[in-house]
Amino acid sequence: MITLSKSFEIKISKNNINYALAINLMQKRVENILYKKEKELVWFLNHDHIYTCGTSAKKSEILHKTNIPIIYTNRGGKTTYHGPGQRIVYLIIDLENRKKDVRKFINILENTIISLLKKFQIESISFPDRVGIWVTKVNGIKLSKEKKIAAIGLRIKKWITYHGLSFNINPDLTYYNNIHACGLNNYSATSLKELGVKLSQKEFDKIFINIFKEKLKSF
Repeated sequence: MITLSKSFEIKISKNNINYALAINLMQKRVENILYKKEKELVWFLNHDHIYTCGTSAKKSEILHKTNIPIIYTNRGGKTTYHGPGQRIVYLIIDLENRKKDVRKFINILENTIISLLKKFQIESISFPDRVGIWVTKVNGIKLSKEKKIAAIGLRIKKWITYHGLSFNINPDLTYYNNIHACGLNNYSATSLKELGVKLSQKEFDKIFINIFKEKLKSF
């Protein structure tokens, strides 16, 4: 399904999208945006089980080899997991037409997720040295240690972003046991399901895009 906002296209894929195919489609979209052939894009989708390693990933981040594909990709960041129950949001946004500030754009993504989680009485934060979103409190009760619910990894080409973020709605979290997610050990991943929140992908998409569009206005 494809809809249009005033500034960008919103695409929602119902079937799982092959990772290599997604990269190819994003790269083509970047080229078309550069040549003013297409609009910016926010793409909601899912991947099959896969581990991806960003440009700063280390082999030591793969703890146990399985039959799940491991792909080395050109996004920023380290190693992470994608799979069913995890929502992927790819953002092909032209910063040339906005503020040429990648850190600010990442901050908008972080704050979009933080605001989304607040709607479900979940408090979360980001860290300068740990890109992503970390849950600290649920219904006013502080966790003994923060847990990661969303990962962010971008690539920039001539001020156009691509790749984006992953958010754990209800994936099987045991798949994270095979890696040091984002290069970090002694930290755990979490999901809305684990935190006691039931949310459909359709509801997530709607809440996310409404918050993101509002925060993007000041950028």
